[in-house]
Amino acid sequence: MRAVGDVTSLEYMTHHTPRLDHVVLWVRDPVAAADFYEKAVGLETLRLTEYTAGEVPFPSARVNDETILDLMPLTFAARMTMLPGAADSAGHPVNHVCLSLPRGDFDALLSRLEERSVPVSDLSYDSFGARGQARRSFYFRDPDGNVFEARHYD
Repeated sequence: MRAVGDVTSLEYMTHHTPRLDHVVLWVRDPVAAADFYEKAVGLETLRLTEYTAGEVPFPSARVNDETILDLMPLTFAARMTMLPGAADSAGHPVNHVCLSLPRGDFDALLSRLEERSVPVSDLSYDSFGARGQARRSFYFRDPDGNVFEARHYD
């Protein structure tokens, strides 16, 4: 690994390139949402104990070492006043969030969703994404209607 100043190139990339840190999802019941993301999607939940104890405003689910999903109570939408007009758009879902997984994790996710009778789309093949053409992908919704795409490239 090449050194850039006093840091390695990986450290430089980690700290000096844009990264997706988190996505805020509006959910009706953060505890139920955390359960879904842990058991159906297979993500690690964060701060759930603290949330249920009233110590933090929302729990999260870890996508990877750098990215989390914040499971924000929909009741907080009216509090979005950090910018003029922000409350008017708060609570509106994004079109979808895409999870890129290794092939085995992709297959395991599809199986867990089917075991829980979560509706999934038909498989798509060779769809374009951040890393080129994904081999397979499909869509599903969480219990709050947020749409996710799952894909694998390998």
